[in-house]
Amino acid sequence: MAELTDEDIQAANERGRIAMATKPRAKSARYDRDQGRIVVDLVNGSTFAFPPHLLQGFDRATPDQIAEVEILGVGFGLHWESLDADFTVAGLMAGRFGTARYMAERFGAAWDAVAAE
Repeated sequence: MAELTDEDIQAANERGRIAMATKPRAKSARYDRDQGRIVVDLVNGSTFAFPPHLLQGFDRATPDQIAEVEILGVGFGLHWESLDADFTVAGLMAGRFGTARYMAERFGAAWDAVAAE
């Protein structure tokens, strides 16, 4: 295993600082049963929402399972323990609701065109 230098550590710290300042991070997440949407409030004050049926592996998820959403770490991801599912906030905001294969199967040629960009 290679040894880390002070420069490696400084570079990693800088990448982390930039990510914390620029990448979307969740402050809170919840399932709004009335609207049928997962609602994510971001640390920058904005909010986005999406229907859970878009997520890979959620086709048979119960409302109670969907409501068990947790925020990972400092907000870069969302986790559902009982569904064994994890998604990045940035990916969800970009419309990535599963693997590339899932997206192509679910959304067909429209997704293939977007993925090629």
